[in-house]
Amino acid sequence: MFQRLDKQMRKKVREMLRWAYDFDPKDPLFGLKKEELRGPRMSRRAVLRLMAAAGILTMTDVLAACTAPAPPTAGEEAGQAPAPQEAARPGGELRAGWAGTGEIRTLDPAQINQVLQFQITSNVLGGLTHINPDLVAEGDLAVDWEPSDDGLEWTFHLREGVTFHNGDPFSADDVIFTFNRSKDPEQSIHSRVLANMEEIQKIDDLTIKIILAKPQASLLVKTLERSSGRAMTIVNKRALEEMGTEQYGLTPVGTGPFKVVEHQLGQGVVLERFEDYYDPERPKLDKVTIIPIPEPEPLAAAIEAGDIQLIGGNAPAAELIDRFESNPDLVVSQITGPGFQALWLNPHREPYVVPDFNKPVEELKKEPGFMVRLAIAKAIDREDLIKRALFGRGQPAFGTINPAMRFFFDTGINDTSEQRFDLAEAQRLLADGGYPNGEGFPPLKLMVTPAGKREGEILVDILKKNLNIEVELDIKDFPVMIDLFDSMDYDMLRIGSGGDYDPDDALVDWMQTSSKFNGPNRPEDMPFGYFSDAEVDELVEMERVETNLDKRKELVQRANAITSNKVAAAFLFHPLDILVYRKEVNYPAVSRIPGLVDLDRTTIEG
Repeated sequence: MFQRLDKQMRKKVREMLRWAYDFDPKDPLFGLKKEELRGPRMSRRAVLRLMAAAGILTMTDVLAACTAPAPPTAGEEAGQAPAPQEAARPGGELRAGWAGTGEIRTLDPAQINQVLQFQITSNVLGGLTHINPDLVAEGDLAVDWEPSDDGLEWTFHLREGVTFHNGDPFSADDVIFTFNRSKDPEQSIHSRVLANMEEIQKIDDLTIKIILAKPQASLLVKTLERSSGRAMTIVNKRALEEMGTEQYGLTPVGTGPFKVVEHQLGQGVVLERFEDYYDPERPKLDKVTIIPIPEPEPLAAAIEAGDIQLIGGNAPAAELIDRFESNPDLVVSQITGPGFQALWLNPHREPYVVPDFNKPVEELKKEPGFMVRLAIAKAIDREDLIKRALFGRGQPAFGTINPAMRFFFDTGINDTSEQRFDLAEAQRLLADGGYPNGEGFPPLKLMVTPAGKREGEILVDILKKNLNIEVELDIKDFPVMIDLFDSMDYDMLRIGSGGDYDPDDALVDWMQTSSKFNGPNRPEDMPFGYFSDAEVDELVEMERVETNLDKRKELVQRANAITSNKVAAAFLFHPLDILVYRKEVNYPAVSRIPGLVDLDRTTIEG
């Protein structure tokens, strides 16, 4: 690709690359000057340097920067709303089906534990930053920011004239209120995200200073990001006090482009345009109606008939994608997905009980329960599973770190993981674990959602053919399955993660003993949820504040390898991020952020 460029363009690309990688990795801020880190929108060269420092820079990014149109105007750089691009705002109503769930249980960011929930709140609530399609943080409620020389203090200048949906003015007090609420584990499941944030100081109504214990690589992209971060998604104090937390979870009051006007469990969510949004040109739509549709076939029938015009929520069932692609009325957008999917094996239930993971793998291999866990993981040919269940749309997974993270993704783990496919070894392990050829293996249930039925059937078939063990499907609606997962009330369960843009999204959220998804509602007699390893806990605590790129990569990959080798779960695949909508929907590229469904720039033709 590079060789096909003309001489002048090759020179420009080389200069861009030299600039991007001209930093000292030992520097807490990756060699970036304060001016280069300031918001709300960095110059192209600064963005490339930040991507290089984060380990996610590719030649495609450099070429795009070299050939991109002119940068934003001075007014845009100052955080002002862009000039109108259309003579009139199109308006209209969008009807969206939210796949794989029968209800949207909560929209309170402090309690959100599903991607399909924060896809909605990203349209309703604001944060200091918001990621763009390149996963680079841009200003949202903050128009500008600057770090101190040591990276421990960050001063944020807040957007002026922002109001909440209930008319309250947005100010520094709301940022501090959200921080105090979210750092309290009694009020927020995301409190550990703020562990490195010591304090938020109010300078004036539109200026705050964030004090960190250590420099933090993921501050802008995870902690302060309005969607996937959730810990610092800004909430409204008066609305919480007047409505109570339960009602606030149904109809949260935010500063976003849409406001919630109706939300009944099991019947969906209705959003309307917020007339006082800080950008008068957004949103384009007057109304968005979101309808939960748990079953694949009704979902397909609805979008094919035009009853809905877009599919959000969980990914549509894999067997529908080819069908959608062949329909001239539909658009199927597929990009690299920031997540992982896994088969979870309850370590507190026979026949794969592991009372303590804090042993070397070779010692664990002598225990019958671990032998069975590893046998199941090794008996799954992930390439075959992806071909049959996903029609080829995915990549084999052996850990939580996904390929969208680029630099941190371990491209060699497929060949080194203890979970790699080896049928003969899987059968030997099962026999040594007490079940030769599956004889005497107890009946188990595999819990899946309606949308995951086909994949579940294929997993059941693989385990029967390869290990001669019988597994029964147990189909549950998604919110119900989440409750059972959190309380460790399952034999085997199929679930995964999305919106994982940083290693902390994978390791901190999933693989530590105290992770928010690691059996938070388990019985008191269970010392841990689905996994616990002291070395992993320590490695993750180290990587989350390590700003040396190569050192952080080493820590991340070591922790990831341990979770794979010790079978924290039988990791299956990294899926594509698939968005399906009808041709009359104009879903612009600037809104195509992996894992999200931002609708503020969406329009409908006709």
